[in-house]
Amino acid sequence: MIIKPDGLLKSLTGNIITALSETKLKIVAAKVVKVTREFAEKHYSQLLPGLINKFGEEKGKKVFEEVLNYLQGKFHTDRILALVYKGEDAVQKVRTIAGETNPEKASPTSIRGRYGRIHSETKVFENVIHCSDSEENAKKEILLWFKQEEIVE
Repeated sequence: MIIKPDGLLKSLTGNIITALSETKLKIVAAKVVKVTREFAEKHYSQLLPGLINKFGEEKGKKVFEEVLNYLQGKFHTDRILALVYKGEDAVQKVRTIAGETNPEKASPTSIRGRYGRIHSETKVFENVIHCSDSEENAKKEILLWFKQEEIVE
């Protein structure tokens, strides 16, 4: 799970962690990271084909570039807070509290519904939080963001 640059800039870290405490999951890793372009590309590597499919090649690549800029903090602050939550049904529990990716479609009581927005110029979903969409992707993302010795079971 990642609290994105806009979440940090707006001082929402405490609110987000408090909301996620409802899941009764255990935090087993956390760190602040300055995201490089290369790292942002690795994190969102699966996103580009879907954007091209949805918007066409030119616009899909432009949206992808804006998403990379967003994660790197080019609109807000240049850091994120990465966390690993562990427990039964962790992925689904976090996703439920986070809400839909599009903040305008997310429940108003979800994290994204309360704090997210769609940037008026870039059209990027500034949804303050990233959470894995499957257990398989959660495992990949944890390995991308954390070394094994940084995870405390």
